[in-house]
Amino acid sequence: MRVATDIGGTFTDLVYVNDQGKIDMAKSHTTPPNFENGVINVINESGIDPESIDTFIHGTTVIINALTERKGVKTGLLTTKGFRDVLEIARGNRPDLYNVRYEKPVPFIDRHLRYEVNERLNYQGEVISPLDENQVKAAVDYFKKENVEAIAVCYLHAYINPEHEQKTADIIQQLWPEVSVTASHEVTKEWREYERTSTTVFNSYVKPIAAEYINKLYGKLNHNHVNSNNYIMQSNGGTTTFSHAKETPINMVESGPVAGIYGAAVLGEILGEDNIIAFDIGGTTAKCSLINQGEVKITTDYFIEKDDRHAGYPIKVPVVDILEIGNGGGSIAKIDDTGSLKVGPQSAGAMPGPVAYGQGGIEPTTTDANLVTGRLSKDNFDYDVDIDKVKAAIDKNIAKHYGTSVENAALGIIRMANANMLNALKLISIRKGHDPRDFTLIAFGGGGSMHAPALAKELGVKKVIVPVASSVFSAWGMLMTDLRHDDIQTHIKRVNNIDLSILENEWGILESRALEQFKTEGIDKGRVLFSRFADMRYLGQEHTVKVPVPNVAWTKATLTEITERFHELHEKNYTFKLPDTQAEIVNLHLTAFGTVEKPKLQKLATSNESVKSAIKATRPVFYEEDGWLDTTIYQRERLVPDAMIEGPAIVEEPSASTVIYPDQSLTVDEYGNLIIDTGVK
Repeated sequence: MRVATDIGGTFTDLVYVNDQGKIDMAKSHTTPPNFENGVINVINESGIDPESIDTFIHGTTVIINALTERKGVKTGLLTTKGFRDVLEIARGNRPDLYNVRYEKPVPFIDRHLRYEVNERLNYQGEVISPLDENQVKAAVDYFKKENVEAIAVCYLHAYINPEHEQKTADIIQQLWPEVSVTASHEVTKEWREYERTSTTVFNSYVKPIAAEYINKLYGKLNHNHVNSNNYIMQSNGGTTTFSHAKETPINMVESGPVAGIYGAAVLGEILGEDNIIAFDIGGTTAKCSLINQGEVKITTDYFIEKDDRHAGYPIKVPVVDILEIGNGGGSIAKIDDTGSLKVGPQSAGAMPGPVAYGQGGIEPTTTDANLVTGRLSKDNFDYDVDIDKVKAAIDKNIAKHYGTSVENAALGIIRMANANMLNALKLISIRKGHDPRDFTLIAFGGGGSMHAPALAKELGVKKVIVPVASSVFSAWGMLMTDLRHDDIQTHIKRVNNIDLSILENEWGILESRALEQFKTEGIDKGRVLFSRFADMRYLGQEHTVKVPVPNVAWTKATLTEITERFHELHEKNYTFKLPDTQAEIVNLHLTAFGTVEKPKLQKLATSNESVKSAIKATRPVFYEEDGWLDTTIYQRERLVPDAMIEGPAIVEEPSASTVIYPDQSLTVDEYGNLIIDTGVK
C-alpha cells in the first residue's frame, strides 16, 4: 500500500492506494506544534493497517512555518573577508519605487554572528588567497561562547570551486561535531552572492528543526508499526528520502502545496487537458499555478514574505512557480481601521478554528459565511454546530457596522474572499500574457470546489474540473510523484564561443552526481531519467529564460536549434526578441527523475441509476445575483458516469461542497471527476 499525508494549516490529509488500485482518503485536524501526532491520528482514522504500508510520502509546512514565525535556531555565518554585510546590503529592489512605506528586510543573523575569514577565489574558481584555518578555529570558539546551534558557510565563488567550504566544514565538524553545518555548495551552485548566502543561512536556520521533526515522525511511524520506505515531498515537485531531507531541508519550503500542482498536471495529462490553472483553497491559504502545454514551471527566483511593503527574502532552490495568498476557509473577516471589510490573511487555523467549530473561535471566517449562506451544511461538520452563535458572530462583527442583514454580511465576506482569490488568479494568467479562456481550472482543497465556479466565470474560464478526492488532492498528487533532484550549475559561456567537449563534460558531472545520489536512495540506474535545461540571456542582460535542450551530445547544429528556441521563448515571455544579438548560457540545469510505479486511476462502475437517486435534500442557498433559491443537494458518492446536473445545485462529499450556479451545469466523467460548464461563451 502507498500512503501520502499532507499537513496543512487546518487539516492533515491522507490518501492511500492499495495493490488493487483502490484509492481512499481521510482527514484529521492538524496538531501544532506536534505535527507528527496529526499524521498518526489521520492514519488511525483512515482504518488502514499500518503494517501494510509499503511506501509513505509526506508533505509538511514545518519549514515554511519555522521561517515565517522566526522559530529556527540561533545561527552563525562564516563568509569571505569583505562580505560580512551581504545580508544587510541585500538588493536595491523595491516592490514599488514610490512606496514610502517600504521596509528593508531584516537579516535573520545579527551582525555580531557574521564572521569574516581570510580566503578568496576568483570567478573561475582559482585560489587567490588560501583559507586561513586558524580564523575558522577562532570562529568556532566564538560561536560556542554565543551558544550558536547552526553554522552557515558561504564563500565567494564556491559554486565553481567548493574546496575552501569543504575544508571549513571539516574543521568545524572536527572541533564541534554537535553543531549543525551547511556549506553553500551543498544547497545551490548558482551564482549571485546575496541570494546564495540567504539560501544557505535559511537552510542552517531550519536544519536542526527539520531533523528533530523528521526524527520524531520516523519514531512515531516505527512505534505504530509502519515499516515503510519513507519519502518527503520537495518544492520542485518530486520526493526525496528522510535522510536527504534532513541535510537540505530548505528544499521542503513549499513541500505540501506543490504536490497539488503536480497532481493537477498529471490529471490534466490523463484527461487530455494541456493548459491548466491549478487552484487550491485550504483552511489557511489559497494557492494557484499555471501549467502551460503540460509543463509545470520551476523557478529558482523564489521569495518568502514578499509584498507591496517588503522585498522579501530570496531562496535560490528549485520551486514550482506558485502564488500563495492568505485566504482560506479559516480566514478571519473583520472591519479595519478605515471601516472597510477585510478577509485574511489572519486565520483561525485548526485551533480555535471558525466559530462553527465551537472550539472557542469568536471571529467570523469564510467557512462561517459559507455556512450561513447555505453553501455548507452543518450536518457535514465534525462538531455540533450552533448556527445561532455563528450568525451572532457575523452580526456583531460585520453586519451591524454596515446596518445590513446577517445574510448580506455573510455574502459580503464571500465576495471579498473571492476578490482576493480572483486577483491571485489574474496575476498568474492575464498578467503573464495568458488568456484564461484557453485554460481549464482544476479546483481542489477543502474550499476549491466551493469558490471555483464563481471565480472561473468572472475570470473567463469555460471549464472547471473538481477531481476525485478533491479535498485531499495535494496528498493524491504525492502518490503520482517520482523521486526528483535538480542540479543547477552556473556555467557562463557565449553560444558562439563554446567548447562543446567542456560543455559535455559538465553535463556528465551533473549526471554522475545525480546517479550517485539515487544510488544512496536505492534507485538503480535503469530507473533514472534526465531532462536538461539551459538558462540563457542576451549579452548584456541581467536575467535569463529557461530553455529545454536536447539530452544528447551537442553539436554545432544543436547550438543553432537551442538559440532559435531561446529567441522564441524570449519573445513569448517578454514580447520581443533580438535575433542579431549574441546569446549566452548562464546555468546548466539537470533534472533527474528516479521513476517509481504509480497507481492507475480506477473508472467508476457503470450503473442504470438515475441522477435523482443521488439527491439528498433541497435547501435554500443565498446566491450573489439571485438571492435565496431552493437548491437541490446531491451526494457525490452516488453520482454515476455521464450524470448531468443543472444549476442551481450543490454536490456534497464528506469534506467539500461544489456550488453550481443557476446558469451552470455539471457532468460526471468516467473516473468520477466533476466537469463544470461555467456558462462562459
